Amino acid sequence: MRPYILAETNWKALKETRFDLAILPWGATEAHNYHLPYGTDNYEADALAAAAAAHAWEAGGRVVVLPTIPFGVNTGQADIYLDMNLNPSTQLAILDDVAATLHRHGIQKLVVFNSHGGNNFKALLRELGLRYPDLFVCMTNWFRAMDRETYWEAPGDHADEAETSLMLHLRPDLVLPRESWGDGASRKFRIEGLNQDWAWAERKWSEVSADTGVGDPSAASAEKGARFFRDVSRKIGAFLLELSRADPADMYG
Repeated sequence: MRPYILAETNWKALKETRFDLAILPWGATEAHNYHLPYGTDNYEADALAAAAAAHAWEAGGRVVVLPTIPFGVNTGQADIYLDMNLNPSTQLAILDDVAATLHRHGIQKLVVFNSHGGNNFKALLRELGLRYPDLFVCMTNWFRAMDRETYWEAPGDHADEAETSLMLHLRPDLVLPRESWGDGASRKFRIEGLNQDWAWAERKWSEVSADTGVGDPSAASAEKGARFFRDVSRKIGAFLLELSRADPADMYG
């Protein structure tokens, strides 16, 4: 039993334990090229949130990891078989119920540990902050926490070298043999501004990628995945420790 994982702990332990910070991993259930499982984002969320929380807990942080929400926003993948979608309004309803529970039990800080690029929690957390002014809410994107070029050779953002390496490290039993991997070739918008940071439109996935991947996974390896997993979990763990110790009434220097 890991005492910082809510799903593993028990009432006997929790009668004597109080937490300062709750961590809500949030993934998705969707196609990941031909070779990775639909639950890739959830496996990554489970493992990385637990490892980061372990670093914080072992250093004295009073953190607790809530069960992962397994469905995310997949509105751009509505025609891809069994890609499961939660609308942002549904996500807000879930967050509201979670926040109400935490607030009721005196936990003052919440991190949404995002593991899916289609989830965008900023607007939702703004609204949540108005509803619960005594609850400090923030989010993390683990896939943006490190310098990509330090770890990966090929660009990409879905079932690419990075995710394939992580899954080769975490769940190699669920990764198909290399001869089954798609090349992750993808198409960009014809309108150049939409390929840059200052303009945005949702990608229609079935028109962007033939295999649902975006990014060449061929250079992936379990060794690369292990190195990245170690480094990113330590970095986020340090953040969780600092946040767990912080005074929500004194967050600015």
